[in-house]
Parts: sequence; C-alpha cells; structure tokens
Amino acid sequence: MAAPLAVELDRSSPVPLYFQLAQAIEGAILGGDLGPGDRFENELDLAKRLNLSRPTARRAIAELVDKGLLVRKRGVGTQVVQGPVHRPIELTSLFDDLAKAGQNPTTTLLEYRVGAPTGDLARELNLLGEEEVATIRRLRLSNGEPLALMTNHLPAVLAPGPEELETHGLYQSLRTRGVHIRLARQRIGAKAADRAEAALLGEKVRAPLLTMNRTAFDDEGRVVEFGSHVYRATMYHFDMTVVDR
Repeated sequence: MAAPLAVELDRSSPVPLYFQLAQAIEGAILGGDLGPGDRFENELDLAKRLNLSRPTARRAIAELVDKGLLVRKRGVGTQVVQGPVHRPIELTSLFDDLAKAGQNPTTTLLEYRVGAPTGDLARELNLLGEEEVATIRRLRLSNGEPLALMTNHLPAVLAPGPEELETHGLYQSLRTRGVHIRLARQRIGAKAADRAEAALLGEKVRAPLLTMNRTAFDDEGRVVEFGSHVYRATMYHFDMTVVDR
C-alpha cells in the first residue's frame, strides 16, 4: 500500500471538491508519486482522512477509473495502472519515445508478410515496377500494458526481419541500415474499437481509439514507409505547440 497521499483542498473554491481531489490524485500519478501497481486507499478511508463525504471520494475515484489511471480489482482494492503516454508531435518512433521515457516498451509481432502491393498501397509508397512490399502488424506494450496496434508497409528491400522487430523499433532498425527518416506527413483522428482491436488492446468494443496515418520520407525524398496505427485513448495523447505567425 502506498503512503496516504497529501492533498490540499480549497473548500472556498467554486471548483467541486471531487474534481479537486481527482486532479490531485491524477497529478500524483503523472508525477510519479504513485506508480503502476501501487494500491490506493479505499474511498471510505480517503473520505474520513480528508473530511469529505463518501460520495465525493467515490466520484473522484470513479473519474480516474474512467480515465484509465486507477482500476478496481475484486479482493485487491483500487490500484494505480499504467499512466498515459504523452507524445510530442515530432519525427520519432513510438518505441524510441517509450524507451526514452523509461516505459519499458515490448512488442508482439502479429503478422509479417511480403508480397505484391495493392494499387492504393503502391501509390502510397510511390512504387514503380514489380517491387515487393513487407506488411508488418505489431502490438506495442508499455510496461506490460497494451498501448497500440501498428500496421506498417515498406519496400521489402528495406524491411527488418521478424525477430529484429520484436526487440527493436522500426525506425531504429531502419537507421542501422543507413535509412534516415527526414520528413513525414501524418493525419491524426479517432475511431471506435472493433471486436478484434478491443480484444488485443484490452478495451471494450466501440471504446474510443486514437488513429494516426503516417507517410515517411528519407533524405532523398523517397517514401520509406506508410503506417496506420491505433492507440488506446485512455493511455495516450499527442502534445503540440501552436504558434501565431
């Protein structure tokens, strides 16, 4: 059991107490004061300690359960789960970003196939002639929690082998082959999880997922890969800076 969390509540504020409490707990999780697997005090103890009503404490905890930061387990109580991944809009791979943040990325290879591309895929990769394409589908985990389903297509001559993709990120593997990503076009959106996606990501069917399609180019302007990824919205979001010109 983690030590009781120090919380300061402003009872004169118009901000509801449950929301203040939820924000304080979320800040402790994102700041590392509460780590994945830590048991959190139950709502009755929390309410007594902070002189709150039990429904107020219950609503604060429910907010964080809905966000995917806390989970209730029968016989165990309330636990902290994997915090959301904050990813800046930069030309980096998910594997590199997770490793840099100390999130212990791991990969399950779901599909590895080499063959002739469809017409649409050949256009995305700007392929001419009869070049073959490697189609790679992976489940990326962060600290053991499913985070993203990633499908990537790239010219077969550039593709790393299946074993390498289970231990390294795609961009890292490309760099070892002298291929450097310099530019990318990407589109971020959203969708509802289908049954297969929900099962792999540990979400409910029709749960919200973030989507990203990316076409990446190397130093010479050659298309290196086209990726189509989906991410758990409860564990992942993009950060960006907007500048007024």
